[in-house]
Amino acid sequence: MGTDVKNSSLILIELVSKNLSEVSEEEVDKCIEIILSRRDKKIFIMGAGRSGLVGRAFALRLLHLGYEVHVLGETLMPSVNKDDLVIAISGSGSTKLVVTAVEAAKRVGATILGITSFPDSPLGKLSDFILQVKGRVMPTKEANSRDYFARQILGLHEPLAPLGTLFEDTCLILLDAMIPILMNKLNLSEEDLGKRHANIE
Repeated sequence: MGTDVKNSSLILIELVSKNLSEVSEEEVDKCIEIILSRRDKKIFIMGAGRSGLVGRAFALRLLHLGYEVHVLGETLMPSVNKDDLVIAISGSGSTKLVVTAVEAAKRVGATILGITSFPDSPLGKLSDFILQVKGRVMPTKEANSRDYFARQILGLHEPLAPLGTLFEDTCLILLDAMIPILMNKLNLSEEDLGKRHANIE
């Protein structure tokens, strides 16, 4: 049991590393540039399910950096205004909750940064900027075949990375990796971030 989990972890790390190596440096740089340009605006993070959890983790770090950041679904979420930034995370790019929210934000003039595996998806077409992160695979015969092969190597009967696991894990690491870059460009220290960390826990 323990050996299977360890082997699965190592292969998952390798797959995520491959995904990260295929992310466009230009798109990452543009993403950082956009976030830096919104110091005086609100940032809204939108995602559903596990992508939403990844978004919440990134939102917390942006809060520590001094941004006014909100997460879709919060009761206290304010209105979205012109030139606010919406960061929408959806591997498929077609999650109805996310697409509907992005459409509403787009109507009031917000800037949309879409993070998805599929630039031609509804989210991709609505986005002003796209950060493509591979890993979300649409169910196809080829995908099922690859997944079966991976399971046979491990001797497992369940999928190695079910549903959007690779997309979500890659996003989590990629977005976390942006934080020290943003810290440096904003001339902030870990002590500065600590001052904004929750002190009632």
